[in-house]
Amino acid sequence: MAAAENAPRLSVVIPAYNEELRLGPTIEKVVQYLTAQAYPAELIVVDDGSSDRTAELARELLDGAPIPHEVLVNEHNRGKGYSVKRGMTHSTGELALFSDADLSTPIEHTADLMAAIGAGADIAIGSRVAPGADIEVHQPFLREMAGRMFSVVQRGILGSGIKDTQCGFKMFTREAVELVFPHQRLERWAFDAELIFIALRLGLRVVEVPVHWRNDAESKVSALTDGTQMVADLAAIRRMHAGLRPVRRGS
Repeated sequence: MAAAENAPRLSVVIPAYNEELRLGPTIEKVVQYLTAQAYPAELIVVDDGSSDRTAELARELLDGAPIPHEVLVNEHNRGKGYSVKRGMTHSTGELALFSDADLSTPIEHTADLMAAIGAGADIAIGSRVAPGADIEVHQPFLREMAGRMFSVVQRGILGSGIKDTQCGFKMFTREAVELVFPHQRLERWAFDAELIFIALRLGLRVVEVPVHWRNDAESKVSALTDGTQMVADLAAIRRMHAGLRPVRRGS
């Protein structure tokens, strides 16, 4: 599963839903960062059926950008999981990173995830709880407690051993993209845990990388409604992918 000839070293995928007010600074920072790197990169924005000018704004901001770029638009709102899957499977880079549109994890941590993959990981994920992580602005108390409870529950149900599945900053090798994403079925918030469960069932190496993180008050996740559904989804994840077995990997 080698990358295509002349493929960029890195693809960055940003799922976005009604991000007209936050997307400008994010695209500016990501383009500036990628342009400064020695390796070629591409940027893909996936608009999830927004009702505002997210897609139009993304096209305007990327017009004339010095890196390859594309704006994909879902016909209607499908969910972050669907948008991430669409962007990652559409990407062409040897490595593919998806990042939240609010850049709660600074784009500069790209280098840390690349280093983890260079050291042998198939998937490197940003972690807010790994030793060395730094949370500059915490989530509201109830939401943070709900997140911790979800972490405990997902480890109990899925047995992943991963302490922070939900940080929206994850990098995959091209091989991992091609192995994992065809199995993904969840389209909304619990898809992160699903991706990790699939990867581990396939025998891929997943590592947590400590990151600096800052909560955005405009986050669209509800600790009550989304959290309840996410916990319910964990049992479904285990059931849907119980039959997966480690894959044979080319030499």
